Amino acid sequence: MKMDSASLQFIAFGVAVAFISNIHRSVAWRCIVLFAASSAFLYMLAHNVILLIPLASFLLLGYLAIVLIDRGWLRLFSVAVIAVILVYVWLKKYTFLPQGIFLHYPYFTLGLSYIFFRVLHLIIETGEGNERRHISLGAYLLYMLNFTTFISGPIQRYEEFARDQFAADPISLGPRVIGSQLERIVRGFVKVNVVAMLFNMVHVNALAQMSQPLPVSVKFLAACRLAVVYPLFLYCNFSGYIDIVIAMARLMRVRLPENFDRPFSASSVIDFWNRWHITLSNWLKTYVFNPLLVALMRRISSVALEPFLAVFCFFVTFFLIGLWHGRTSEFVVFGVVTGGGMSINKLWQMGLARAMGRRGYKELAKNAIYVAFGRGLNFVWFAFTLFWFWGNWSQIDTIFSALRVGEWLAVGMTTWLAATVVLAAWEWLRAALLSIRTSEGPVLVSRYALVAYASAMGLAALVITFLLNQAPPTIVYKTF
Repeated sequence: MKMDSASLQFIAFGVAVAFISNIHRSVAWRCIVLFAASSAFLYMLAHNVILLIPLASFLLLGYLAIVLIDRGWLRLFSVAVIAVILVYVWLKKYTFLPQGIFLHYPYFTLGLSYIFFRVLHLIIETGEGNERRHISLGAYLLYMLNFTTFISGPIQRYEEFARDQFAADPISLGPRVIGSQLERIVRGFVKVNVVAMLFNMVHVNALAQMSQPLPVSVKFLAACRLAVVYPLFLYCNFSGYIDIVIAMARLMRVRLPENFDRPFSASSVIDFWNRWHITLSNWLKTYVFNPLLVALMRRISSVALEPFLAVFCFFVTFFLIGLWHGRTSEFVVFGVVTGGGMSINKLWQMGLARAMGRRGYKELAKNAIYVAFGRGLNFVWFAFTLFWFWGNWSQIDTIFSALRVGEWLAVGMTTWLAATVVLAAWEWLRAALLSIRTSEGPVLVSRYALVAYASAMGLAALVITFLLNQAPPTIVYKTF
């Protein structure tokens, strides 16, 4: 059974678990159902309990650290954080470490990256005294292994999970809520299994053309498609999966945090990362950016240097995003260009604010033309950073060798202008459609409209899925 992607089997599993969970409203029943479902889900992924021993050991290490720190062993706090990071890097087999130190037998690491964030979150919060209540082993395992957040997030804080999962009076689940969640599941299924699949086909075709002896004009168009299509594929693939698991969790009376907020509407790189993979950005802001900035400001008293500390912290934080995403040197470059984009964006904002004054810069930031070009530039920057996200060095060499430097600059400019126009047109169209209203609100998002297009999308998705007879596409972020 294909359980590690947004397949019909996965959706059926999640909906069935939600139905069983709602048979009884007691905390004990809902916890038993979630634990049984998460255990079954984990077994269906691994197929062999022996493969889970390293993952179980990592979970045990995290829980032991939390218990000891909670009991007053605060001197273990730094040791625990460092130990968890080192064990994580070791289990993930980062290539900068000597190959001889790794475990040389197959074992299960799917979901480890998200468990890593949850373990560190609890250790840090416990060490800072923010989680001074005992977390039982059962509650810990429910939080860590929750099948709705296991593969690809979103990264939920423990207190948010506990608020809903252990509530004596669970959040309401009326017909309207059920209907909206089923509509969201359909929408997510269509994103992953239809739209993302079509974008992926275009991407694969463009990549193949870049390695063939074709005219420059053909390769130029292929390069434009290569840059444009993958961000759209990744968004549909990842956000579609997130739509499905958020809806599943809500049907189980648990609210997961949103992970996307129309990211391609962002007019800057900084704004983009406030809208894309929001829970990852918030985690790093809380546990990396803010503590690092505070520590530097305490040690550096120069008023002239203070504005540049945030620039440095942006780079470090988003460089770590690159390292978290993968264990090879390609992801080091991805981290450098992502962190570099954030830092350059911050320097640009500081420079404009200094030259124009804060009021002048705020007025400029509201200018429709400035926003449109900024939106297009952000899309292009993200698209080109993703070359090191999806490609290996052999593919990257083939891609950039296919065209000369001047031709690649032309690809960038063409993509920028096209993204500027298309995204501006999309924003205008969206605003125009949402302006059509009744007394109950915009017609486009009314429950009748949602039912109508969810039904149409669901039927179309099933027809296309069965006609193409292809396996559901894997979720890209499940590998991180």
